[in-house]
Amino acid sequence: MNLKPLAFRMRPRTIDEVIGQSHLVAEGKIINRMVKARQLSSMILYGPPGIGKTSIASAIAGSTNFAFRTLNAVTNNKKDMEVVAAEAKMSGKVILLLDEVHRLDKAKQDFLLPYLENGMIVLIGATTSNPYHAINPAIRSRCQIFELKPLEPEDLKKALRRAVEDDERGLGNLNINMTEEALTHFATASGGDVRSSLNALELAVLSTPPGEDGVIHIDEAAAEECMQKKSLAHDKDGDAHYDVLSGFQKSIRGSDVNAALHYLGRLIEAGDLVSINRRLLVIAYEDVGLASPQAGQRTLAAIEAAERVGFPEARIPLANAVIELCLSPKSNSAIMAIDTALSDIRSGISGEVPDHLKDAHYKGAKDLGRGVDYLYPHDYEGGWVKQQYLPDRIKNKVYYKPKKTGKFEQAISTIYEKIMGHKK
Repeated sequence: MNLKPLAFRMRPRTIDEVIGQSHLVAEGKIINRMVKARQLSSMILYGPPGIGKTSIASAIAGSTNFAFRTLNAVTNNKKDMEVVAAEAKMSGKVILLLDEVHRLDKAKQDFLLPYLENGMIVLIGATTSNPYHAINPAIRSRCQIFELKPLEPEDLKKALRRAVEDDERGLGNLNINMTEEALTHFATASGGDVRSSLNALELAVLSTPPGEDGVIHIDEAAAEECMQKKSLAHDKDGDAHYDVLSGFQKSIRGSDVNAALHYLGRLIEAGDLVSINRRLLVIAYEDVGLASPQAGQRTLAAIEAAERVGFPEARIPLANAVIELCLSPKSNSAIMAIDTALSDIRSGISGEVPDHLKDAHYKGAKDLGRGVDYLYPHDYEGGWVKQQYLPDRIKNKVYYKPKKTGKFEQAISTIYEKIMGHKK
């Protein structure tokens, strides 16, 4: 009996057996072309767990007949890499799958670099972290970077059927009857993780006794029990976390209530109340802004309520806030104004505070011309009087450009335009 897990046994032996990732391995695509031409270069494969990074690496090795070794950047030491290097010297080329490549320390990296340069070791680094953030530039610059995508349900169904039918490596020597509903659940409840789907299938088969007809019957209930609940490919330090937050904010900015609620649901499932609350408050002032200032106050109230009641009830005030922010008028005039002002300041476009605005609350200030000729607005009708506030160098700069998408900003823009007209 083969004691290795089904997911391990069913790994593709050649590039043609790889499921999914057609943008890389389909006929005519880059990895397929590299394999067919036997012109391999080092690469980094990144994406969520269970979507085929190791499978592609082993398939490349199987398709090219090069020696294939697997190491982990954390658990394997420099001596392990020396063994691989010695084999590369003997055979001319070794494909090294290095898992968690983003954890490669300097000593191991320095050892590997010459072998990557001369092509004796073809590195296939696997990581769930964005290599542009997590991997040392010295390694990254010597590798092609390929992003892998979560598998679609139809891809997973193909993998599951193959496992059930394969006599040599799969479960084909068993008499299995799996309903279409069970197959669909295995394929959809795993979040695109083929390893998770195959593990659940194997558990269902091995834990279900044959019926009186000698057949192992796998129905939807068995699939649900063995699949349990697949956690989202979402951790608070990874790309997925920031991608979901980005989708969340952009959906609210685009007034798509349904998309925003979807992403809110994903963040709730991840239990990330802190990020939800922070992002909602940012959205209230960045994207809704002066078009509806009251939305900011109500968002803060919803956040405080969510923090007080906690999950699962926190979802209720959060949903209220999301729906309101989605359907509120939008204005980014405030953030655009301050960012433009900051850009000028950081570029050295500034100047001295005009003398009549300088602090005059000390003896001798008047002799220095500080505060002289300052006009006190409250002494004038309407609380406004024309005078220069910006430094001479930028006295005609305009930073705030109102957007009349809400009643509040329409009202204040009328006052603003009146003042700007008087200043000309």
